[in-house]
Amino acid sequence: MKFSLGFQNKTESVSNSKFNYTESNVTEHLTQRLYDYFLRVPLSKPIVFVCIGTDRSTGDSLGPLVGTHLSKHHYSGLHVFGTLDEPVHAMNLNDTVQHIERLFPNAYIVAIDACLGQLSSVGHITVADGPVKPGAGVQKELSPVGDMHLTGIVNVGGFMEYFVLQNTRLSLVMNMSEIIARTLFRAMLMSQRIHAFSYPKID
Repeated sequence: MKFSLGFQNKTESVSNSKFNYTESNVTEHLTQRLYDYFLRVPLSKPIVFVCIGTDRSTGDSLGPLVGTHLSKHHYSGLHVFGTLDEPVHAMNLNDTVQHIERLFPNAYIVAIDACLGQLSSVGHITVADGPVKPGAGVQKELSPVGDMHLTGIVNVGGFMEYFVLQNTRLSLVMNMSEIIARTLFRAMLMSQRIHAFSYPKID
């Protein structure tokens, strides 16, 4: 199935672990899941977040919102690509990946993107091994992205996906993006992958 930006991952995968963003303990459970992933990454491999999407579509702004939230934390070791100001989307995805490979040749890449699924799954955050897989909906060759990925199911798929993404509730996307960013940040802290910058004391 093709979508506005051509990403196949915008259809839901049944094999993913799901977390409902409205559950009271979702932050703890999702943080633990991400912490388990990050512990398996050798310290010699930097973890890089690629937050895919565009601010021109409400539903597809999940990734850039996550990237924007993460970028507010000024910590060493926190590498983020894709924000509201500088989104990573179908038109610049390959260039971004090549740039990351030059900066971090052995990086462990975590891809974050919006997703469409069944009505009962809307509001769920999924975590899975493997990449986000670009589809054939754009007129250029796009490479799969990510050693693992997170997707937020923001609306119902199956019919007129472009308009569905355009008409997704901003409240839902904002709330999900805040939870994803918060849990990613906490998991990185817990696994000691990032550290606060130290500033000299002023007498």
